[in-house]
Amino acid sequence: MSITPEHEPAASEPQQPEPQQPEPQQPELQPSAAQPEQSSEAATVRETVLTRSVESGDARIRRAPKFGPFLIIGGGVGAIVTFILTMSFPADPGVGFGALFGYFSLFGVPAGVAIGAVVVLIVDRVSIRRSRAATVEHETVEPESYEGTLEN
Repeated sequence: MSITPEHEPAASEPQQPEPQQPEPQQPELQPSAAQPEQSSEAATVRETVLTRSVESGDARIRRAPKFGPFLIIGGGVGAIVTFILTMSFPADPGVGFGALFGYFSLFGVPAGVAIGAVVVLIVDRVSIRRSRAATVEHETVEPESYEGTLEN
């Protein structure tokens, strides 16, 4: 037969304190010169008193896109389109394909970045419309200030 309970209480449930049995009294020792007597004020333990303050407000929650990936992908798509357009036309033998592609990339890559920026702005506006209102609470816990002087 077991004396332990079948189900242990969860940590969040309040637990009843176990009754303590009185300890046998020991004879008091006389304070010696090596051990100074402690005053009753120094022997008391101060419990930390916490001050809690809660501020609440309204906020809008939405999934906003990151601008960086859209701009990078737009620049990459602009470079690929520039490459395809440069390949579709015959290159001047005196200049060469690499120089033509580099020159036209100066126009194609920024155009792709601009198109990526327009796309991310459109996606951002759509996410604003789909945002939801929520109530948020900010709880601050600070120790209460002590009055008087500090003792060593």
